Amino acid sequence: MTETEAKAEAVRHWWDKAHESLDAARRELAAGAHAFAVNRAYYALFYAVSALLLQEGRRFRKHSGVRAALNREIIKTGRIGRKFGDLYNELFDDRHAGDYIAFTKFDAPMCRRRLKLAKSF
Repeated sequence: MTETEAKAEAVRHWWDKAHESLDAARRELAAGAHAFAVNRAYYALFYAVSALLLQEGRRFRKHSGVRAALNREIIKTGRIGRKFGDLYNELFDDRHAGDYIAFTKFDAPMCRRRLKLAKSF
């Protein structure tokens, strides 16, 4: 396998994971597991952005690196609308709160809005 083929396969892998995570977010929302729905929605965007950046030859080991590159190289340059940058940043913060801060709760309407935007991302 050539380097180009390997990169293309890795990009497809991250896009597949993005779609799987979005599907999981919908299932978690339907089950009333809002914190898990937020977690999976964040990961859907994280994987999608990772695929986009990898396609351009960029790799990051940390979530903060992906977030910074998204804001600096994609949102700030106008390649993707600001609303999607805001969504990514909100989900980044919400996922962190839901995973690490006790008693964090999310409501269904907020989750539905974020999932709808994540799907259009």
